[in-house]
Amino acid sequence: MRLTGEATAVLVEILFYAFATLLVAGALGVITARNPVYSALFLVFAFINSAGIWLLSEAEFLALVLVLVYVGAVMVLFLFVVMMLDINIAELRRGFTRFAWLGWLTACALVAEIVGVVWTHGLAGVDVSKGFVPEPAGFSNTRALGEVLYTRYVYPFELAAVLLVVAIVAAIALTLRRRPGLKTQDVARQVAVRAEDRVRVVKIAAEKRS
Repeated sequence: MRLTGEATAVLVEILFYAFATLLVAGALGVITARNPVYSALFLVFAFINSAGIWLLSEAEFLALVLVLVYVGAVMVLFLFVVMMLDINIAELRRGFTRFAWLGWLTACALVAEIVGVVWTHGLAGVDVSKGFVPEPAGFSNTRALGEVLYTRYVYPFELAAVLLVVAIVAAIALTLRRRPGLKTQDVARQVAVRAEDRVRVVKIAAEKRS
């Protein structure tokens, strides 16, 4: 059974509000969960709902990248890093009130930036009374995204790549910090080892069977 255009628009609107509600719930779970592993899992949940909204917008490439790259690779890396850091939850909670002012200050600055951008540029060209406009059959959102990303925003794209590399290196460096019970490698000592220091040849006389 094929839905009419009006029924399709209603279904898309219902799905949008459903995905948006779950997305907001997942985002709240990220910042309210006390366990960092739960926060990462809530973030995975938020990414999946974001991918659903991208699919409703007919941006299939962005939805697939969000699921495959962020959920399938980046978030798995985050979970490994969180587990390898061996965070002391009790100690972290004790220091929460001491740095709460910094978190509130950062949140207020972020909200002020968002309000400033919306107030300055407004929502010109966006008609909220209409739904998503369907693209023609031969339209490729992958090509359109690539043309914009590698021409107008090529420098921010390269800067984001450098920041991600720095973040990965910093996460690995944190896992190698000195703490009791940590086993580390001494590469210079391993390279300088000699065969006679590790291998001992023992000559055993052959036994005769009676």
